Amino acid sequence: MSGEEKKFSQAPAATPSLRNASRASHLVDWGEAGEPVEGAARTSGVLLHRNPDGTSECGIWVCTPGTWRCRVERDEFCYFVEGRCTYTRDSGEKIEIGPDTAAFFEKGWNGECTVHETVRKAYMIN
Repeated sequence: MSGEEKKFSQAPAATPSLRNASRASHLVDWGEAGEPVEGAARTSGVLLHRNPDGTSECGIWVCTPGTWRCRVERDEFCYFVEGRCTYTRDSGEKIEIGPDTAAFFEKGWNGECTVHETVRKAYMIN
């Protein structure tokens, strides 16, 4: 067998998964959300997977009420499962977020996030 054939004949690593993700309670405190503007929004979450080189990650993110500066450094896809918040881009565009909302924030997106009711989202950063 060649080296390529051997590489693919091995069993794959376990697939990261999280059952009941919308209710996961074993959250890790991730600190303040961005740069505080008003209130003291705190974040927590569960990291489901991060590439060894740190270029990509996904998990569950929770944020408590408050307003903070948001600077997106890498493309991020989000699916919000609970809570309410408003993202306001520096250009003035407003995005109202509620449960069952999907959003994509491209690298370079800058603005403010105001969390009105604690939000929970599944995310993928790449």
